[in-house]
Amino acid sequence: MTSNASTTSVGSTAIGAHKRNSDDVGWEYAVIPDKSNMDRLKCTLCGKVFGGGIYRMKQHIAHVTGNVSSCPKSTKDDQLKCLNYLNEGKLKKKAKKVHIEDLRVEARQELHDSVDEVENSLGSKAPNVIGLMDNFTNIINPEEVVKAGKGKNIDLNNIVRKERILAVHKFISRWAYESAIPFHAFERDSFKMMLEVIGQFGTGLPCPTRYALSDPLLKLEVERTKNLLKKNEKEWKEDGCSIMTDAWSDRKRRSIMNLCVNSKMGTVFYLQKNVPVKHIQANTYMSIGALPRFKKILDQAKKLTIFIYAHHKTLARMRSYTNKREIIRPGVTRFASAFLTLQSLSEKKEQLRHMFSSNEWEECKFSGKPKGIASYKTVTSVQFWSGVTQCLKVFSPLVKVLRMVDADWKPSMGFVYGEIKVAKEEIIKSLGGNEKHYKPIIDIINTKMKGRLDSTLHLTSYLLNPYYHYNDA
Repeated sequence: MTSNASTTSVGSTAIGAHKRNSDDVGWEYAVIPDKSNMDRLKCTLCGKVFGGGIYRMKQHIAHVTGNVSSCPKSTKDDQLKCLNYLNEGKLKKKAKKVHIEDLRVEARQELHDSVDEVENSLGSKAPNVIGLMDNFTNIINPEEVVKAGKGKNIDLNNIVRKERILAVHKFISRWAYESAIPFHAFERDSFKMMLEVIGQFGTGLPCPTRYALSDPLLKLEVERTKNLLKKNEKEWKEDGCSIMTDAWSDRKRRSIMNLCVNSKMGTVFYLQKNVPVKHIQANTYMSIGALPRFKKILDQAKKLTIFIYAHHKTLARMRSYTNKREIIRPGVTRFASAFLTLQSLSEKKEQLRHMFSSNEWEECKFSGKPKGIASYKTVTSVQFWSGVTQCLKVFSPLVKVLRMVDADWKPSMGFVYGEIKVAKEEIIKSLGGNEKHYKPIIDIINTKMKGRLDSTLHLTSYLLNPYYHYNDA
């Protein structure tokens, strides 16, 4: 019988048994029979239940004696698979131990180099600058330890060490909890090196000031990072590299672009810019929004929203009529924000009309103010709402292009030229084919595209893209 067959036959009887979501090979042979005791596992081959976790289960399958009995039903393949996994784990632990020791040596050397530099500049040894932390820690009374152990043979050094470590860890954890430090930060090599140099320094280490952290120490770290990049820069010149970009928006809706450099030595962050690629399209659309027929509508919409949001009473009244839905919808660019706000106003046209024609509005102190009167005229104007509809018809095709360029899920190079071409056709159609109306818009788009989005690369991408030249028919 193979191991798979054994797993099926035994495991199928384990009603209510559970497995952990892990890629550890041990879980191919183990289930948790009782969720109240997650450390006790059941072998799916022989049915034996024991504690000790998944590590002991692998020993059980691999016939590694000493901690647990060997599984009588595991095949040679099962044994070899788990044994290789156990040996691999040992190698990883050993490598990790070596890595940590290397960090300690590096940290000690860096600290000693700094001290030597200071001593050389002074021309003499600096007194009491550095020493082992063990020389400054409190000594635990050995008699109390022996008494607590009730006469058993106890490794006093080990107990003292554990108590000292616990005492230090309490202070570290307290600082982490108070400062909301994420726990994964303690796994960083820089943190381990920090502990090492603090221990090497000894007592009396002054805390860096806020000024030191924000200015001189920051500059030193920036300089250190630049020096570390020199090896990469040399390799870039000799063997070449690739520039990678990642555009995104921060919490304040500002467009950011990260520039990274990839080479044989790996990928490194190099520069950050707040000017995204899509600024060309956004700039084009804002020029269209500056045309008189659209600017008038945009200005009216802007004044209306500013008036409503400027006073808490008008804002509360608006929210009561729109079921707490906002009319201002911020976008990544100024043009996108204008479009989204117009779209939101159009969706809430009837609610806003009811608001400004209600008895509550007539009783409101702002209804007789100049801005209140202007807002009332805007909301009740047929021409305004007709203009909003016209703006949305013209802007909508352009917003599709903007969203496509901003999207991360689809490469846009092969679609930019084609989508702008489609957008121009939709604009002409939305304006009834009236050249007098659509020509100024098309001229702006063509002017902004020239030399930027009509290059040989863009045209070739468009011509080779089957999306625009073939259809399902």
